[in-house]
Amino acid sequence: MPQERDNSNPPASARAEIARQKMLTAALDVFGRYGFDGASTRQLTEAAGVNLQAIPYYFGSKEGLYIATAEYLMMQIDAHVSGMRARIGAHLMALDAAGETLGETQARVFLTEILQTMVTLFVAKESEPWARFLIREQMEPTEAFKRVYQGIMRPMIEMGRRLVGAILGEDPASEHVRLRTFNLVGSILIFRFAHAAVLAQMEWDGFGPEQVEILRRLAAELADVIGPQKGGAA
Repeated sequence: MPQERDNSNPPASARAEIARQKMLTAALDVFGRYGFDGASTRQLTEAAGVNLQAIPYYFGSKEGLYIATAEYLMMQIDAHVSGMRARIGAHLMALDAAGETLGETQARVFLTEILQTMVTLFVAKESEPWARFLIREQMEPTEAFKRVYQGIMRPMIEMGRRLVGAILGEDPASEHVRLRTFNLVGSILIFRFAHAAVLAQMEWDGFGPEQVEILRRLAAELADVIGPQKGGAA
Protein backbone atom coordinates (compact mmCIF):
# COMPACT_ATOMS: atom_id res chain seq x y z
CA MET A 1 0.00 0.00 0.00
CA PRO A 2 1.32 3.50 -0.77
CA GLN A 3 2.36 5.39 2.29
CA GLU A 4 0.34 8.44 3.26
CA ARG A 5 2.21 11.72 3.05
CA ASP A 6 2.96 13.36 6.39
CA ASN A 7 1.53 16.88 6.04
CA SER A 8 2.50 17.81 9.58
CA ASN A 9 6.07 18.48 8.48
CA PRO A 10 6.19 20.64 5.33
CA PRO A 11 9.17 20.33 2.95
CA ALA A 12 12.27 22.40 3.55
CA SER A 13 11.41 24.87 0.77
CA ALA A 14 8.01 25.56 2.32
CA ARG A 15 9.52 25.96 5.78
CA ALA A 16 12.08 28.37 4.37
CA GLU A 17 9.37 30.47 2.73
CA ILE A 18 7.36 30.52 5.95
CA ALA A 19 10.42 31.69 7.89
CA ARG A 20 11.19 34.34 5.28
CA GLN A 21 7.62 35.67 5.36
CA LYS A 22 7.68 35.79 9.16
CA MET A 23 10.89 37.81 9.05
CA LEU A 24 9.53 40.29 6.51
CA THR A 25 6.32 40.82 8.45
CA ALA A 26 8.24 41.35 11.69
CA ALA A 27 10.86 43.57 10.00
CA LEU A 28 8.20 45.87 8.57
CA ASP A 29 6.93 46.53 12.08
CA VAL A 30 10.34 46.75 13.79
CA PHE A 31 11.97 48.96 11.15
CA GLY A 32 8.88 51.18 11.14
CA ARG A 33 9.07 51.63 14.92
CA TYR A 34 12.83 52.06 15.34
CA GLY A 35 14.25 52.86 11.91
CA PHE A 36 17.14 51.08 10.25
CA ASP A 37 19.78 52.27 12.71
CA GLY A 38 17.62 51.81 15.79
CA ALA A 39 16.50 48.27 15.00
CA SER A 40 18.99 45.64 16.16
CA THR A 41 19.39 42.26 14.51
CA ARG A 42 18.37 40.68 17.81
CA GLN A 43 15.13 42.70 17.87
CA LEU A 44 14.41 41.70 14.29
CA THR A 45 14.99 37.98 14.80
CA GLU A 46 13.22 37.81 18.16
CA ALA A 47 10.16 39.54 16.69
CA ALA A 48 10.10 36.95 13.92
CA GLY A 49 10.83 34.02 16.22
CA VAL A 50 13.93 32.92 14.31
CA ASN A 51 17.61 32.66 15.20
CA LEU A 52 20.23 35.33 14.52
CA GLN A 53 21.68 33.46 11.56
CA ALA A 54 18.39 33.77 9.68
CA ILE A 55 19.17 37.31 8.52
CA PRO A 56 22.46 36.52 6.73
CA TYR A 57 21.06 33.17 5.54
CA TYR A 58 17.94 34.57 3.87
CA PHE A 59 18.88 38.19 3.14
CA GLY A 60 22.67 38.43 3.24
CA SER A 61 22.73 41.28 5.76
CA LYS A 62 20.61 43.67 7.75
CA GLU A 63 20.73 46.03 4.75
CA GLY A 64 19.48 43.23 2.53
CA LEU A 65 16.59 42.59 4.91
CA TYR A 66 15.72 46.29 4.88
CA ILE A 67 15.53 46.43 1.09
CA ALA A 68 13.57 43.17 1.01
CA THR A 69 11.17 44.68 3.55
CA ALA A 70 10.56 47.66 1.26
CA GLU A 71 9.84 45.28 -1.62
CA TYR A 72 7.53 43.28 0.65
CA LEU A 73 5.67 46.50 1.51
CA MET A 74 5.28 47.21 -2.21
CA MET A 75 3.79 43.76 -2.72
CA GLN A 76 1.32 44.27 0.14
CA ILE A 77 0.05 47.54 -1.28
CA ASP A 78 0.11 46.27 -4.85
CA ALA A 79 -2.12 43.35 -3.88
CA HIS A 80 -4.84 45.90 -3.09
CA VAL A 81 -4.40 48.28 -6.04
CA SER A 82 -2.93 46.29 -8.94
CA GLY A 83 -6.27 45.23 -10.41
CA MET A 84 -7.66 48.74 -10.34
CA ARG A 85 -4.43 50.22 -11.67
CA ALA A 86 -4.28 47.72 -14.54
CA ARG A 87 -7.91 48.28 -15.50
CA ILE A 88 -7.68 52.09 -15.49
CA GLY A 89 -4.29 51.95 -17.21
CA ALA A 90 -5.68 49.72 -19.96
CA HIS A 91 -8.51 52.19 -20.56
CA LEU A 92 -6.08 55.11 -20.83
CA MET A 93 -3.80 53.17 -23.18
CA ALA A 94 -6.76 52.31 -25.41
CA LEU A 95 -7.71 55.98 -25.61
CA ASP A 96 -4.14 56.91 -26.51
CA ALA A 97 -3.98 54.22 -29.19
CA ALA A 98 -7.23 55.52 -30.72
CA GLY A 99 -6.06 59.13 -30.52
CA GLU A 100 -8.96 59.99 -28.20
CA THR A 101 -9.00 62.13 -25.08
CA LEU A 102 -10.21 61.14 -21.64
CA GLY A 103 -13.52 62.78 -20.83
CA GLU A 104 -14.07 64.70 -17.61
CA THR A 105 -16.92 62.44 -16.47
CA GLN A 106 -14.92 59.24 -16.86
CA ALA A 107 -11.90 60.87 -15.24
CA ARG A 108 -14.01 61.68 -12.16
CA VAL A 109 -15.29 58.10 -12.02
CA PHE A 110 -11.75 56.74 -12.07
CA LEU A 111 -10.49 59.35 -9.60
CA THR A 112 -13.33 58.51 -7.20
CA GLU A 113 -12.42 54.82 -7.37
CA ILE A 114 -8.76 55.53 -6.65
CA LEU A 115 -9.51 57.82 -3.69
CA GLN A 116 -12.06 55.41 -2.21
CA THR A 117 -9.63 52.53 -2.55
CA MET A 118 -6.95 54.57 -0.82
CA VAL A 119 -9.16 55.59 2.08
CA THR A 120 -10.35 52.02 2.65
CA LEU A 121 -6.78 50.75 2.52
CA PHE A 122 -5.09 53.36 4.65
CA VAL A 123 -7.53 53.41 7.56
CA ALA A 124 -7.32 49.64 7.88
CA LYS A 125 -5.34 48.19 10.79
CA GLU A 126 -3.12 46.42 8.25
CA SER A 127 -1.67 49.73 7.08
CA GLU A 128 -0.29 50.85 10.46
CA PRO A 129 3.20 49.33 9.97
CA TRP A 130 3.20 50.51 6.36
CA ALA A 131 2.66 54.09 7.47
CA ARG A 132 5.44 53.96 10.07
CA PHE A 133 7.91 52.61 7.53
CA LEU A 134 6.89 55.10 4.83
CA ILE A 135 6.99 58.12 7.15
CA ARG A 136 10.57 57.32 8.10
CA GLU A 137 11.52 56.94 4.45
CA GLN A 138 9.82 60.24 3.60
CA MET A 139 11.87 62.02 6.27
CA GLU A 140 15.20 60.37 5.45
CA PRO A 141 14.96 58.65 2.04
CA THR A 142 17.15 55.63 1.35
CA GLU A 143 17.37 53.07 -1.43
CA ALA A 144 14.19 51.60 0.05
CA PHE A 145 12.28 54.80 -0.73
CA LYS A 146 13.53 54.78 -4.32
CA ARG A 147 12.11 51.29 -4.80
CA VAL A 148 8.76 52.02 -3.19
CA TYR A 149 8.46 55.29 -5.11
CA GLN A 150 9.28 53.77 -8.48
CA GLY A 151 7.25 50.62 -7.90
CA ILE A 152 4.08 51.96 -6.31
CA MET A 153 3.98 55.67 -5.59
CA ARG A 154 5.10 57.09 -8.91
CA PRO A 155 2.73 55.03 -11.12
CA MET A 156 -0.27 55.89 -8.93
CA ILE A 157 0.62 59.58 -8.69
CA GLU A 158 1.13 59.84 -12.45
CA MET A 159 -2.19 58.11 -13.08
CA GLY A 160 -3.81 60.56 -10.69
CA ARG A 161 -2.18 63.46 -12.55
CA ARG A 162 -3.64 62.19 -15.81
CA LEU A 163 -7.13 62.13 -14.30
CA VAL A 164 -6.83 65.50 -12.56
CA GLY A 165 -5.46 67.03 -15.77
CA ALA A 166 -8.47 65.72 -17.71
CA ILE A 167 -10.87 67.21 -15.16
CA LEU A 168 -9.14 70.60 -15.09
CA GLY A 169 -8.46 70.66 -18.82
CA GLU A 170 -4.76 71.16 -18.15
CA ASP A 171 -1.48 69.45 -18.99
CA PRO A 172 -0.95 66.58 -16.48
CA ALA A 173 2.75 67.55 -16.36
CA SER A 174 2.02 71.13 -15.28
CA GLU A 175 3.04 72.33 -11.85
CA HIS A 176 -0.57 73.19 -11.02
CA VAL A 177 -1.86 69.70 -11.79
CA ARG A 178 0.98 68.09 -9.85
CA LEU A 179 0.14 70.21 -6.80
CA ARG A 180 -3.60 69.57 -7.07
CA THR A 181 -2.91 65.85 -7.27
CA PHE A 182 -0.74 65.90 -4.15
CA ASN A 183 -3.42 67.93 -2.41
CA LEU A 184 -5.96 65.17 -3.12
CA VAL A 185 -3.61 62.39 -2.06
CA GLY A 186 -2.80 64.23 1.15
CA SER A 187 -6.51 64.67 1.87
CA ILE A 188 -6.77 60.89 2.06
CA LEU A 189 -3.46 60.01 3.71
CA ILE A 190 -4.21 62.38 6.59
CA PHE A 191 -6.61 59.76 7.96
CA ARG A 192 -3.66 57.43 8.50
CA PHE A 193 -0.81 59.81 9.23
CA ALA A 194 -2.92 61.93 11.63
CA HIS A 195 -4.84 58.90 12.87
CA ALA A 196 -5.05 59.91 16.54
CA ALA A 197 -5.97 63.54 15.83
CA VAL A 198 -8.76 62.50 13.46
CA LEU A 199 -10.25 60.09 16.00
CA ALA A 200 -10.03 62.72 18.75
CA GLN A 201 -11.62 65.48 16.67
CA MET A 202 -14.34 63.26 15.24
CA GLU A 203 -14.97 61.64 18.63
CA TRP A 204 -14.76 58.22 17.07
CA ASP A 205 -13.56 55.13 18.93
CA GLY A 206 -11.96 53.76 15.77
CA PHE A 207 -12.38 53.24 12.04
CA GLY A 208 -15.15 50.69 11.84
CA PRO A 209 -17.41 49.99 8.83
CA GLU A 210 -19.56 53.07 9.53
CA GLN A 211 -16.56 55.40 9.68
CA VAL A 212 -15.00 53.86 6.57
CA GLU A 213 -18.23 54.42 4.64
CA ILE A 214 -18.33 58.06 5.80
CA LEU A 215 -14.77 58.55 4.55
CA ARG A 216 -15.53 56.81 1.26
CA ARG A 217 -18.37 59.28 0.70
CA LEU A 218 -15.96 62.10 1.51
CA ALA A 219 -13.49 60.71 -1.06
CA ALA A 220 -16.24 60.73 -3.68
CA GLU A 221 -17.04 64.32 -2.72
CA LEU A 222 -13.40 65.35 -3.12
CA ALA A 223 -13.36 63.88 -6.63
CA ASP A 224 -16.68 65.54 -7.45
CA VAL A 225 -15.79 69.08 -6.40
CA ILE A 226 -12.33 69.33 -7.95
CA GLY A 227 -12.29 71.80 -10.81
CA PRO A 228 -10.73 75.00 -12.12
CA GLN A 229 -10.79 78.03 -9.86
CA LYS A 230 -13.60 80.47 -10.51
CA GLY A 231 -12.70 82.89 -13.24
CA GLY A 232 -10.35 80.30 -14.78
CA ALA A 233 -7.35 81.26 -12.66
CA ALA A 234 -4.75 78.54 -12.20
